[in-house]
Amino acid sequence: MAQFTVPTRDQVSPATQTAFDSLQKMAGFVPNLFATFGHSDNALPRYLAFQGAKTSLSNKEKEAVNLVVSEVNDCRYCQSAHTAIGKMNGISEEETLIIRAGHSTNPKLNALVVLAKDITEHKGHVSDENLNAFYAAGYDKGNLVDLILQVSEKIAANYLHNLTGVDIDWPLAAELEGTVA
Repeated sequence: MAQFTVPTRDQVSPATQTAFDSLQKMAGFVPNLFATFGHSDNALPRYLAFQGAKTSLSNKEKEAVNLVVSEVNDCRYCQSAHTAIGKMNGISEEETLIIRAGHSTNPKLNALVVLAKDITEHKGHVSDENLNAFYAAGYDKGNLVDLILQVSEKIAANYLHNLTGVDIDWPLAAELEGTVA
């Protein structure tokens, strides 16, 4: 694997410097993975716009998707970041592990998590059973489109970390016991 360094503010484009400043103000730091987007002159502002775009999914639902997709893609950085962010959005530590394993104790959230896992594992070729359960739980076609966009947004971050291996600067998420269900 090529050695990737995390660029500093003075090593990135002016547009990325502005994004660094916004992250610093909002989060109190620039996460290493976001800084790594700075190797491209346009990637971080583009990614943040995609990540922050309006969606029909709640923050809790988005974090559940982020957790299960990051588990499927074996991205320790995003597992750790979204465990912390998920807890800020009302997901307990125990529930973060259940979600990463591909389920939820909440029936509606479970339908979302199961379908997100299926989408990720099978590249969009999902089972009729999981898709029908998603609709039966109260989601609609618009929610499905938003789910697909959420999955794709998280895959981009997962792949960036898996390819760069930059240091994880979040509290390390617990390992799942056994294999992902």
